[in-house]
Amino acid sequence: MINEEKTRKETAQRVADLMMAAARTAPKARGIDTLWLAKAEPDDIALLTDAMLQYADAYHLPFFKRDAENILKADALVLIGTRLETRGISWCSFCGFSNCAVKLTNPSVPCAFNLTDLGIALGAAAATAANHHVDNRIMFSVGKAAIEAKLTPSDVKVCYAIPLSISSKSPFFDRG
Repeated sequence: MINEEKTRKETAQRVADLMMAAARTAPKARGIDTLWLAKAEPDDIALLTDAMLQYADAYHLPFFKRDAENILKADALVLIGTRLETRGISWCSFCGFSNCAVKLTNPSVPCAFNLTDLGIALGAAAATAANHHVDNRIMFSVGKAAIEAKLTPSDVKVCYAIPLSISSKSPFFDRG
């Protein structure tokens, strides 16, 4: 017999793959795909943890330390980010500028559609994990650390992470 405990990490890795498929196939504005998706390896998680602990101290962000400790308990971790390309819409202004041409003069400002597509993809990925009864949580801190530690491509400017855990108590919510 194979004890369930021996299959947890493998199961979480399979669910992470399904989450990336769900994020990739999530609807996107004008059909333009600006997403970047990756599954972190154990070495990547160690790098993320180290970076998060440094940022926690440097920027007085205690939740970065808490989240760093959480991802060490993860059985898998998915990163989902977006690039800042515009959609070329002549009149939108959702980014705060009158149109995409004006927004392009401010390249560090995200296109609202990129962020919307990212949110839809994150929701699809988290729902996939939930549909498989795998504990997960969308985390800004881990995605930010991935960008700062240069674990993402240089053109990915917004990123979130979704760690997964298969255990009797979620390390991402049941923190007491």
